[in-house]
Amino acid sequence: MGSLSAFRYLIVLFYLCFYFKNIQSEEQILFDFENFGKDSNFKSQLALYGDAKVVNGVIQMSGSMGFSAGRILNKKPINLVEKNPRKMVSFSMHFVFSLSRENGDGFAFVMVPIGYPFDVFDGSLFGLLGVRKMKFLAVEFDTFMDEKYDDVNGNHVGVDLSSFVSVKVSNVSLGLLNSGEKIQSWIDYEASSKRLEVRLSKLGEIRPFNPLVSCLIDLSRMFKEELFVGLSSSSGNSTQKCNIYSWGFKTRIAPHWMHSEPLDPQAFEGEKRHEMKVIHSKSDCALRILGAMLFGTGCGALGAFIVVIVWTILGSRRPVAPEDSAVLENNTSKEFDEYKKFKVVVVDKVIKDGKSKN
Repeated sequence: MGSLSAFRYLIVLFYLCFYFKNIQSEEQILFDFENFGKDSNFKSQLALYGDAKVVNGVIQMSGSMGFSAGRILNKKPINLVEKNPRKMVSFSMHFVFSLSRENGDGFAFVMVPIGYPFDVFDGSLFGLLGVRKMKFLAVEFDTFMDEKYDDVNGNHVGVDLSSFVSVKVSNVSLGLLNSGEKIQSWIDYEASSKRLEVRLSKLGEIRPFNPLVSCLIDLSRMFKEELFVGLSSSSGNSTQKCNIYSWGFKTRIAPHWMHSEPLDPQAFEGEKRHEMKVIHSKSDCALRILGAMLFGTGCGALGAFIVVIVWTILGSRRPVAPEDSAVLENNTSKEFDEYKKFKVVVVDKVIKDGKSKN
């Protein structure tokens, strides 16, 4: 019985170890630079293009003159899908920047495929190519209201998919982006939920719990080839300076079975914003249902595990059967009857005084 119980425990322990090993993500830091001075050795991993240059350990991407533009890109391309076995890649990044008070174009975090002309600038927004039909993802930090692209105001953050008309946009506190102060931002993409989130705060403040912008995109279908990540800026018709003080980027690889049904990113292109709200609400509903199902499955597995443990502990104890009260009563009456059969006879012996019996 003891060996059987030990065997059950080993099976349960093996299952739990296998489960937690599979849900772990493999994390890889591509680069993490606290500054861009000579000691940082950033040039081994990052390349500067256009007007981008290093000034006192800070990358100044634009602003040395009117209509200036610059880029900073990683030298080693990444893949959003790891093959054999098929695994989706999530990423997270954190950087610190500042924009001077002029109303320039601002800058953007970008993802572009191999073949993108890195050293070509055509005067378009954020230092990206606007004339050629080039595929890109951009998270824009825009400080100029351009009605041509349906900008909501002169201080906003938006997500662009191969177009400067944002598929998702959010207002920023008036004047915060181009206040000249150091601002920090977090951009996270979770491959399992196909969700891109952007957070923003002043330097020194904690990371916000709620994202400023949240957008559903399946980047693994949008970029089937290798791609480069970077930052790109243009001053527009101004001398706005864009400075980058620090930048870190890392990826996480999770098993394919953890990922939900992919969404088609092409559905976002050319759609109106009110249509996007409908798509987002439906996707959010589907994700909530999937989350509830996964939660219920986990609770069921935990409940089954507890039942197995309790059953094993209680099953190893021998049951003690109570003695039948009727049998006990019958035996007691029989013993009492045997006692009744004995007769007690008391014999009084009379002894006469002075006589004895021979």
